[in-house]
Amino acid sequence: MTVVYQTLFGKIVHQDSLDYMRESIADESTDLIFTSPPFGLVRKKDYGNVAAHVYVEWFREFGLEFKRILKDSGSLVIDIGGSWIPGQPTRSLYHFELLIMLCRELGFHLAQEFYWLNPARLPSPAEWVTIRRVRVKDAIDPVWWLSKTPWPRANNRRVLAPYSDSMKALLKNGYKAKARPSGHDISENFSIDNGASIPPNLLVFPNTESNSGYQRYCKENKLKVHPARFPSQLPEFFIRMLTDTGDNVLDPFGGSCVTGEVCERLVRNWTCCEIVDEYVKGAIGRFAGVEPGQTRRADPQQYKISNPASRWNGTGSENPKRLPKDGGQRRAQGKTKPAKGK
Repeated sequence: MTVVYQTLFGKIVHQDSLDYMRESIADESTDLIFTSPPFGLVRKKDYGNVAAHVYVEWFREFGLEFKRILKDSGSLVIDIGGSWIPGQPTRSLYHFELLIMLCRELGFHLAQEFYWLNPARLPSPAEWVTIRRVRVKDAIDPVWWLSKTPWPRANNRRVLAPYSDSMKALLKNGYKAKARPSGHDISENFSIDNGASIPPNLLVFPNTESNSGYQRYCKENKLKVHPARFPSQLPEFFIRMLTDTGDNVLDPFGGSCVTGEVCERLVRNWTCCEIVDEYVKGAIGRFAGVEPGQTRRADPQQYKISNPASRWNGTGSENPKRLPKDGGQRRAQGKTKPAKGK
């Protein structure tokens, strides 16, 4: 084991996480594993992704170690993006197959599925979305919240969202308790002002970091910026909801160590494992000026998502032209081949 950097609450380990878990982490000692493993993509990436068709078998050994080191009250949270089947506009099922393997074969429980929406994500894959126009922008990552038992520790009061304007108006003007047409019986408790609302399992966090301290550090030290970073709000949501101060958090695919930075600020003990030397060196730059208990920068209270229905008119069949009979299999004349991409 090589500890390359250590803080008051955590450390960055330059080692394969599978070896590190086997050698250095005791049974039932970890409260939360939060990670974004290399996705099973069609095209090889610099950060070492595994092909989709072998992904589940590759991940199995990690799953066994995760279950061994997690406490019975602990959680495993996996951010895992989907991929496309080569040469056609249909999706791989590898991330669903992974979920089924972890639950049916290794005995994890699916506490809840989440979806992270990145509204700033570019339209991709370009061939199907912007050229042939037969698919829409792929802007979400599934996030699987798994647990060893049906009762992992959790408290959604720690991640409440601001009330919408309509909810504020309802609280101000009052609400008549009654049964809805759906059969739900809305009681008078619905009109109680609890200060904030319970968030849905769709998490909207733009991934727009462009001039952070981490990026400046990498630039100044001529280090490559990790190409697959998630915004700090994503791990922070689950760290807040699923752990207490002083709990133990592991990110086995640490990358640029966003998870560690959040844990340091929230006073959780943390370990990030990473095998790529350049990413390890860059991750150190995240911790300049990070203080335990430090207040994070203010985020907007609400994000606006455009509503496609606002532009609907007529029957829809005349705009802009009739659907291609071959489903877009043949390229339209005059379309140029896009640059290679995900």
